[in-house]
Amino acid sequence: MGDIGENIKSVRGEIARRAAAAGREAGDVVLVAVTKTYGPEAINEAVRNGVTDIGENKVQEILDKHGAVLPVNWHMIGHLQRNKVKYVIDKVKMIHSVDSFRLAEEIDRRAGQAGITMDILVQVNVAEEESKFGASAAEAAGLIGEILEKCGNIRVRGLMCMAPFAYDPEEARPYFRQAKAMFDELGKSSHERLDFRYLSMGMSGDFGVAVEEGASMVRVGTAIFGARG
Repeated sequence: MGDIGENIKSVRGEIARRAAAAGREAGDVVLVAVTKTYGPEAINEAVRNGVTDIGENKVQEILDKHGAVLPVNWHMIGHLQRNKVKYVIDKVKMIHSVDSFRLAEEIDRRAGQAGITMDILVQVNVAEEESKFGASAAEAAGLIGEILEKCGNIRVRGLMCMAPFAYDPEEARPYFRQAKAMFDELGKSSHERLDFRYLSMGMSGDFGVAVEEGASMVRVGTAIFGARG
């Protein structure tokens, strides 16, 4: 597992360094510790070392761990099936992976039943990779407009994207730059349930580049908890 506390300090140091290089404040970037396959013990160690937000890829892992983890903000960052929304609607602070109106519609319905407004990010597939979920750049504006028009229990807080896998993080830069341009453009609309504050992009291998290109939320797992078994 390594020293989770030291790893968090190192990641935060890198975020601060990259933010400063881009003329930004480190405090503008939310660190989401990605905890898939890691148990409550490791997650609690991260929380004790200042992590306030954790991200899970699978609904079942949220359900398995939720009761055993210290108070923390939970984020659903993986692909979410409509029939599983009901299990996490009262447990997560934000859903990062909204990629269709049908999913948004179900989130809206369940949020209404729970008496809450759910914060979401619209997932965009900037590289338009067939293997990844997400709306294309052309589809994102229409999807956001439809959500705002028809889903009164959802607040759209920004975008989430994943760059194509590459060994050199610099290869991700143009995709992050494209996502930031989309974020800036789509966030201009005026609506009471549109509050574009978060651009969630960058993972363990490329979060530094993502911060330089405008990420306000990074999703980091391996660099905090070590390689998965």
